[in-house]
Amino acid sequence: MTTPAQPQMPTAEPVRSKGEGASRRPALLLAAAAGLCWAGSLTLLALGAVGPLQPITAPERLIFSVLALGAGLLTFVPIQRQLQVPGLALEGTAGTFLLLYTLTFVPAPTGWLLSPPDAPVYALLAAATFWCVSALATWPAHAAGPRIFRQRARQYDLRRARRQAHEIGALAALCIGLAGLRVLTLFGVGLLILILIVTELLFLSFVETET
Repeated sequence: MTTPAQPQMPTAEPVRSKGEGASRRPALLLAAAAGLCWAGSLTLLALGAVGPLQPITAPERLIFSVLALGAGLLTFVPIQRQLQVPGLALEGTAGTFLLLYTLTFVPAPTGWLLSPPDAPVYALLAAATFWCVSALATWPAHAAGPRIFRQRARQYDLRRARRQAHEIGALAALCIGLAGLRVLTLFGVGLLILILIVTELLFLSFVETET
């Protein structure tokens, strides 16, 4: 005698909360706005619509400045809030604005690094590149932690991520210095990378993780 088949209960489908979808909308809007600011400022720069010969009050110059400032704020403020890294938004916004402004409105240097008229331009460009690249590299350096390190303290150590990001920024700034000295070669860049790798290994060996 066969037992009657028991009715199967319908499986409950995962319910997606409305708050989850709503919370993603501001992030997507911020990302879209940041992309528009970056695209607008770089397009004006690439097309030559702005330049050092324009007056300060020119509409194109004001629009470019607003787009450059907005690109930095909309990019780095969310990253700072996500990673809880103090000063990241200020560093990234200042570096981005200064880098775009220097490339657009400061005449390109014609001499080498130690030439008195061009030395401040190289210094300004190197500082802006260091801040901008360091801020941009913070998120990848932090995200790469779980894939590189086995220790959990190393994986999510913000101090380690910031240090590595600053090393990447220093590499970019030093490359500008080598270009100013007219000695920018693959061998020189490779030597800088090797020095920074050894420096980071020493930090990982002797500096304890942040608890």
